[in-house]
Amino acid sequence: MQKPLNNSQIVFVLHGLNQSLLNRQVSFGLALTAYLFTLFVNLTLIGTVLLEKTHLHQPMYFFLCNLCINGICGASSFYPKLLHDLLADAHVVSYAGCVAQMFVGYSYIFCEFTSLTVMAYDRYVAICSPLRYQELMTLQKVALLLLLTWTFSLLETAVGLVLVLQLPLCGNRISKMFCTNWELVKLACQPASYDDVYSFLITVLHLSQAALIVVSYAQLIRTASRSRSDRRKFLQTCVPHLAALLVFTGSLLFDGAFSRYGGTSIEMLQNALAAEFLVVPPALNPIIYGMNLKEVRSRIYFRFTTRPKLSM
Repeated sequence: MQKPLNNSQIVFVLHGLNQSLLNRQVSFGLALTAYLFTLFVNLTLIGTVLLEKTHLHQPMYFFLCNLCINGICGASSFYPKLLHDLLADAHVVSYAGCVAQMFVGYSYIFCEFTSLTVMAYDRYVAICSPLRYQELMTLQKVALLLLLTWTFSLLETAVGLVLVLQLPLCGNRISKMFCTNWELVKLACQPASYDDVYSFLITVLHLSQAALIVVSYAQLIRTASRSRSDRRKFLQTCVPHLAALLVFTGSLLFDGAFSRYGGTSIEMLQNALAAEFLVVPPALNPIIYGMNLKEVRSRIYFRFTTRPKLSM
């Protein structure tokens, strides 16, 4: 049995960027462009919603803003470190830096899924109980749902990290470009049963959220089929939500599958897909909603095309 290392003094070596210098410089340009694009589309949508008090100050758009803010957090947990490593000769991260990256990254994951669940509930109320929507989705309730979303997600993340911090580590080589819970568990000197229990409880919890989404959408589809106006509302507001949910879930499944079952023979593919859940949803969500929600699209167009009048 290997001797445990002093966790506070560990420096992890990241092995996800085994590229030539030229390839890393090209990757740096692409990564920087992708990061700036992600920030731009998210901040554009957030700014549009905040500025358009008359047209966009409604629960659905507040939840959308929250999704974009969370997307910025998720992307920012990955891109700055990646950009640094692409220009550095040594790809390392301290134990504290690894924990901080995991905290932000997992908070993003949990908040994303919980936010999409809350948005499914909002669409359920809007289509299935339209006459009571204003009564049920007050600003106070919206604020409470957002507060619970972040509190719940941060608590999930904190519990998971506390469990991981208890593990004695016998290695410092991480096969990915960034830190994850599973990578540290693989470095543990001995298996940790409580980490398995935590993973099981988290899985059950989010499967329950997924079941809630499925049930709500089954009811939404049944209700929307009754009239043309409900079908139009479903297509305009629910299809973007479903697309965002599928993109995020698919990205997580790729990462989970390759983290646990990917072998060295597909290491390049594994590293390419490993960060998909931190790259694709934050960049696509604002585009999906901006293109499909007519009100958002028209207000963004208005903001970018209208010239301010000069006072004489």
